[in-house]
Amino acid sequence: IAKMVGVSSMPVREAFQILAADGLIQVRPNKGAVVLGINEQTIREHYEIRAVLESEAVAKASRPGTDISRIAQVHYAAEKALADNNSAEYSDLNQAFHMEIWNAAGNEKMKMLLCNMWNGLSMGHKVTEEEYAVISLREHKAILQALEQHNEALARQRMHEHIIRSMENMLTRYLPDPAP
Repeated sequence: IAKMVGVSSMPVREAFQILAADGLIQVRPNKGAVVLGINEQTIREHYEIRAVLESEAVAKASRPGTDISRIAQVHYAAEKALADNNSAEYSDLNQAFHMEIWNAAGNEKMKMLLCNMWNGLSMGHKVTEEEYAVISLREHKAILQALEQHNEALARQRMHEHIIRSMENMLTRYLPDPAP
């Protein structure tokens, strides 16, 4: 693969590690990698872990004295992108909103775990459908309001609900309908 795309083997190895951690491939020593695919269990496990970690991150970010100005700036830029019908920009700002919360939480290990998760399964989940983007933006606004109120419990609850709803959206959009 490295030769096919003209890169060294190191980035390919790192990509395989991320995909294996997300349960999308299985790396077999001296035999290569096997694609496992995305199934309901993989998606559920991924988003359940994200819900736990991101709920904790937003609770930490909601504590008095935490600078949440970057989170607010990203949210307002996302509102503008959605109003301008710029779905690609909105999708990038959706990710930035979450990452700014991770930054504000101040836990580097948690941030690293969440970045790895986002670069795995979540990376394929771009917010492009307007209906989903409107719901996501409304949830982000509710999360931001809880942050501004320094309400840890409410911020945690709103983030958990947001991630679980995102999971349900992912399951609906990307898994085939069960056979009749």
